[in-house]
Amino acid sequence: MAASGRGTMSDIRHSLLRRDALSAAKEVLYHLDIYFSKQLQNAPVPLVEKGPIELLEEFIFQIPKDRSSHGKRLGAIQELQLLEILCNYFHEQTKEPVRQVIFNSLFSPQGNKADEQRMALLGKLTSMAVAVCRLPVLESAASWLQRSPAVYCVRLAKALVDDYCGLVPGSIQTLKQIFNVSPRFCCQFITAVAAFYDMSTEDLLPPHDLLEMIVSWIFEDPRLILITFLNTPISANLPIGFLDFSPLMGLVHWCIIAPLAYRRKQKAAGGEPIRDNQNLYSKLHLSVLQGLMVLQTHLTEKALYGRLALVLFEQLVPLVEELGQLCEELNPLNAEQEMELALDRLAQALQVSMATGALICTRDDLRTLCSRLPHNNLMQLVISGPVQPQPAHPTLTPAYYPHIHTPPLGYPSLPSLPAHTALPAHTTLPAHAALPAHTALSAHSALPAHAALPTHSPLSGHPVQTFMPGMAFPFRPMR
Repeated sequence: MAASGRGTMSDIRHSLLRRDALSAAKEVLYHLDIYFSKQLQNAPVPLVEKGPIELLEEFIFQIPKDRSSHGKRLGAIQELQLLEILCNYFHEQTKEPVRQVIFNSLFSPQGNKADEQRMALLGKLTSMAVAVCRLPVLESAASWLQRSPAVYCVRLAKALVDDYCGLVPGSIQTLKQIFNVSPRFCCQFITAVAAFYDMSTEDLLPPHDLLEMIVSWIFEDPRLILITFLNTPISANLPIGFLDFSPLMGLVHWCIIAPLAYRRKQKAAGGEPIRDNQNLYSKLHLSVLQGLMVLQTHLTEKALYGRLALVLFEQLVPLVEELGQLCEELNPLNAEQEMELALDRLAQALQVSMATGALICTRDDLRTLCSRLPHNNLMQLVISGPVQPQPAHPTLTPAYYPHIHTPPLGYPSLPSLPAHTALPAHTTLPAHAALPAHTALSAHSALPAHAALPTHSPLSGHPVQTFMPGMAFPFRPMR
């Protein structure tokens, strides 16, 4: 099979060498379409051999088989025509498995000279697909973003940001419309963007137009940030160096670090006013918390609450360290308001993440993690946790932070009441019983001294009283 495959690839190559660049590109897609369609009939996941990869590199990316010779470069018009050929092929290919294997064969990094051309062409193809709303290309790009190393994913995201946030003013509206075309691509795009713009320097703060677009997407539907996670097999492990299953952690990082990152930028600008976008970050913070509530529903329905975390404790460690360093750096500048806002957002994110099952950790771990941060009242409440003697969910151990929607706890047992004189069996409480300290109304009989409460009283034979039934939070005495 392999020898036959190599012979077939060699025959195809000889026929392609006699064609011009664009005709050869179209022809190689045709032959590989037939080749992989046959393979997919015998196996659900075809083995991509070296032969097809070499054909694509030679006739799509213009990398000669003889590595010592120089490849031909396409002119701008020819490159545009090549992009149109690729875009039309993926759009017209109705067999998704074939489309995916061709897309991956074209653009999966191989660790060789062709990777630069791969990334450049992929960026332009995806940008074209955004402009003309080609759903198959966007869906294939979303799968590529999920399966490729993060270092390549952020390059693709940066290429799109450059095209739609930098080249032509107002072109961000074209990128914004793909929310209604491919939400799955939007989710992966946000994940890559959040990984690139990590706020470590002033140059890595997300551009205003990009931030505004992402906030509008998530605010309209907070479920957007969970699309990849909800459609990923539970048993899948996240490879090291790849993007997260969700942009959740990256967006939490944005919201928490933003107040101090923009304060630092203002310091670098000599105190000049800057556009800090804090209203957008507040809106984003709310949307992320709403997305976590959606996650809670999903985990509960799938019986995964307390067993599957989307926010890993290990991811919080560098975030808290960065926050602490910024607080120390900016404290002499009287940035108390920004520090308080950042710490409040961290506390809220931790509280809701733990309550909804997105984060699983012990309160002791949380106290240790946050011990070096400046004092914050809300954080103190979160790391102390509510009084909860029993695990709030059968899948949780008692050491873990309880579910936020537990049945309310009761008061401590009431002391024994003094003895009462029992009412006769046929006696009922009057409709308007007079208080012992007042004269009884003439139309009604007065209550006997120390009359016992009826047997249906909440205090009779019921040592624990529920605090405000229906409230989401358990009673906790003041200290």
